[in-house]
Amino acid sequence: MTDTLDTTRTDVPQPAPAAGRRIARPDRWGLGVLLTGTAILYLWNLSANGWGNSFYAAAIQAGSVSWKAWFFGSSDAANSITVDKPPMSLWIPGIAVRIFGLNSWSVLVPQALMGVASVALLYVIVRRYVGWQAGLLAGLALALTPVAALMFRFDNPDALLVLLMLGAVWATLRGIEDGRIRWMLLTGVFVGFGFLTKQLQVFLVIPPLALTYLAFGQHTWVKRIGHLLAAGAALVVAAGWWVLAVTLWPKDSRPYIGGSQHNSILELTFGYNGFGRLTGNETGSTMPGGGRNNAAFAEFARAAGFPAGGPGGGRGGGMWGETGFWRMFQPEQGGQIAWLIPAAVILGVAALVVCGRAARTDLRRALLVVMLLWLAVTYLTFSFMSGIFHAYYTVALAPAIAGVVGAAGWMCWTQRRRIWVRVVFAASVVATGIMAYVLLDRSADFVPWLRWVVLVGSIVAAVALLLTRIPRIATIGAALAVIMGLAGPTAYALDTVSTSVSGSIISAGPRVAGGFGPGGHGGFPRFRQGGQPGAFGGQPGQPGQQGQFGGGPGQFGPGGTQQQPGRAGGNGSRAGGFGGMGGPGGGLLEGSRPSSELTALLERDADRYTWVAATVGSNSAAGYQLATQDPVMPIGGFNGSDPSPTLAQFQQYVREGKIHWFIGASSGFGPGMNARGTASEIRSWVEANYTPRTVGSVTLYDLTDPK
Repeated sequence: MTDTLDTTRTDVPQPAPAAGRRIARPDRWGLGVLLTGTAILYLWNLSANGWGNSFYAAAIQAGSVSWKAWFFGSSDAANSITVDKPPMSLWIPGIAVRIFGLNSWSVLVPQALMGVASVALLYVIVRRYVGWQAGLLAGLALALTPVAALMFRFDNPDALLVLLMLGAVWATLRGIEDGRIRWMLLTGVFVGFGFLTKQLQVFLVIPPLALTYLAFGQHTWVKRIGHLLAAGAALVVAAGWWVLAVTLWPKDSRPYIGGSQHNSILELTFGYNGFGRLTGNETGSTMPGGGRNNAAFAEFARAAGFPAGGPGGGRGGGMWGETGFWRMFQPEQGGQIAWLIPAAVILGVAALVVCGRAARTDLRRALLVVMLLWLAVTYLTFSFMSGIFHAYYTVALAPAIAGVVGAAGWMCWTQRRRIWVRVVFAASVVATGIMAYVLLDRSADFVPWLRWVVLVGSIVAAVALLLTRIPRIATIGAALAVIMGLAGPTAYALDTVSTSVSGSIISAGPRVAGGFGPGGHGGFPRFRQGGQPGAFGGQPGQPGQQGQFGGGPGQFGPGGTQQQPGRAGGNGSRAGGFGGMGGPGGGLLEGSRPSSELTALLERDADRYTWVAATVGSNSAAGYQLATQDPVMPIGGFNGSDPSPTLAQFQQYVREGKIHWFIGASSGFGPGMNARGTASEIRSWVEANYTPRTVGSVTLYDLTDPK
């Protein structure tokens, strides 16, 4: 066996593989194994996640029976209010449910297939400009990224967002390659569709795309700017048609725009889902008063016993953790995404140097630059944003990291005869091993031997990579480096797919010391490290205690164990947020789980009513709706803070006999903390005029039978 070195000069541009070239047999086999393995990983044990995020699952169910609800992304088929995002991520599973019926697989399989498609597209991008070996490495790194294994099995918008961002990168590089404007128009379409998926988050990829095209595109500066303007126009058309339709549609004929305070899609775009995420002033936030810079939030933080600045306790982050340059390496985010960030930076810079004096339009350099810029812009935004931030957002970093590692790693490998390249290569391997050791050490009871194996194995691999005069040893060292670099993420990914995950705030991998969420899992801030019984109760591994904001044991407790799913405050399902499983009535961040008796009661004479029930908060309503498959009105939207419906509107619905039951279980801070909120007004009016009835632990009011 011989191991030849690539002696091709790097000061001249390398030709891209021919578009119609037949794929070599190793390439075909490698791609087949990669995509098959990815599909198995993402589909394995998928039904254990139930509805995933019941907030979106209810909207998917609504869209499967009402085209109007499908178009607007309504939470219920009677179109009372929408979810707090545009509906594109709901359209595909909504069609799947229409075809295959409502079940966990029809809701979640489309997300898994988007994950497989994302891995395939990243492979196509990297292979075209660097080689099939690099493409396989990039695809493998993306598939095994823990947060990717989490979000490609979940019904949040992030799976489609990642696929569309990769599509925009692919189209831009094709435009740089042949200079035709049609590719930049396609780029604009992909970004526009990304807007209809998760609004302004997709814009994080615009600066990398624009700068890369300006720097490396063909034609003159003027023509390149013209192509970018055309891409911008395509973006406006691809996203604007739906925004225009919603804006012009008569308000009394469409659902209320959830997440806004004035029934406006533009307010939702630039406020709650826009600049509010950067500044922390989110009107309609999950927190009382709509954000961290207000008196209601300060009162909430003091009562819960948090330090100044809120539950995050850090500078600038308030509710959502400490902001700063190292945020992605903190316990909450580190195990989700940080494994290969050091290697991506080290190898990416080295590969740019390897490109040397190649022509301005060199496609390898363009690929590296767009991926590195994507990584840098998204990393810095996530690190310093003060508004709502969840660990699973970091899935938007995964393709950029994997793409750089695959492309730059292979480019450096082919130039390993250079001493400095070998040294840099070895340094990246050691840095990756140290990073893995740190991340695995935060979960000391999770495969405790693995961190030492990875650390020692990485050092051995680095030494072997320095011995290029013995080709066989260098090759073994490279293989060992890949195995050690992916061992930690693989363990986290396997742990993720083997465990039930549900709720509005979720994370991948095992419990980590100093992390957020129930039992220390990622997601919502881990209130009172170590957990003292009180407002958010519970020692780690114990049920949450009732406290000032509690609604009974488990309502807000962050305790619980993996071995006991569904217990009060438990973390067996990795349900994010306060309520663990949420209980029969649901919680702020977890859907309700009605008993068969309660479900039968709601279904009785259901065809006589527009809504079989109404309750405060979308998550509480979602569980009842998914159980009955009949519309349930989520008063106040996601957390009960949206002014929809008003008290007068609700009273009119009741007089007209459109709502049968009011379910009185509390499921959000909004109505509980803000006495002037419409949800609180509605609850008070119902309690004053109707007789309560208890089914199990849930209190209901028959709105057809006043006192």
